[in-house]
Amino acid sequence: MKKLIAMLLVLITLAAPALAETPMIGGWNVAEETTVTDEIRALLEKALEGFVGSDFEPVAYLGSQIVAGTNHCILCQRTVVYPGAQPVYTLVYLYEKLDGTVEILNMCDLDLTAFAEKAE
Repeated sequence: MKKLIAMLLVLITLAAPALAETPMIGGWNVAEETTVTDEIRALLEKALEGFVGSDFEPVAYLGSQIVAGTNHCILCQRTVVYPGAQPVYTLVYLYEKLDGTVEILNMCDLDLTAFAEKAE
């Protein structure tokens, strides 16, 4: 599993320079650096205030989109809060408003078995 995540981060890092050269308003800009900074961690924590049932550990910052504010995409390891729960990887999309408030736009679990199921 860790090798798969590492490979995903390498691919994102390799693609980032080409995609990040010309940031577009309204278009997604791939992060040049995928490290989760204290600022990104704080945005995620702010958006998740009051969210119960799962714990989120940010793994990588994937990119942003400039709108009337900023959308952010963060790869997280999400674990449902119950004994023996298996973690999953989730793309968490946040909207940071111009007034500084942050909300969750969407969450999308990555299905790491999707390719294996189709190959059978």
